[in-house]
Amino acid sequence: MGAVMTTRQQGPANEDNWMFPPADGWTFDQVKNLELPFDWELVDGVIVARGQTRFWHNRVRDKVARALEDARTEPYEVVVEQCVMVDDQNVIKPDAIVFDPRKLNFFELECVPTAYLTLVVEVVSPGSRRDDRVSKPAQFAAAKVPCYWRVELDRDHKLTVHEYWLNADTLSYIPAPMHPVHHGKLVTELPFPVEIDLDALVGF
Repeated sequence: MGAVMTTRQQGPANEDNWMFPPADGWTFDQVKNLELPFDWELVDGVIVARGQTRFWHNRVRDKVARALEDARTEPYEVVVEQCVMVDDQNVIKPDAIVFDPRKLNFFELECVPTAYLTLVVEVVSPGSRRDDRVSKPAQFAAAKVPCYWRVELDRDHKLTVHEYWLNADTLSYIPAPMHPVHHGKLVTELPFPVEIDLDALVGF
């Protein structure tokens, strides 16, 4: 992989210069109004295209979010494809999040700060394996997000959910002590009691 070309351009990003970040990288304020013909995230100050997802991925994402919505307790809210601000140079869009909306202004909110997250859900696609298994968990753990779910589809078209809890001492995720891996049905108490029939999510 070649080095990223940089320029000392300090104004907002546009359709001509977005691929050439300043020496210190783009900030969210510089790129938030950018209009590009693809969905993107900001990773370490660099604009990164988000890959296309398949039908099963979107169905699973939406149905997991719906199950969380049905089970949620106050004060939590559930949303899909919402940008999350790790810091001003890292703004990413998890497949689904559970967060505490108190003290947030929905009418002014651009990205949910990680301080308000309680759960991040990522559904793994072929093009997102490394990010969903390594990079994103590390970012969210460092940001002290309490729970992380990684949803995987195996070769037999069965879903597996890997459930992680935050180790507050090391700021890293550990497998959930009681049920680290869920097959067939997900049953957990965090961030609130919820049961999800995983087989039904891909039962076309």
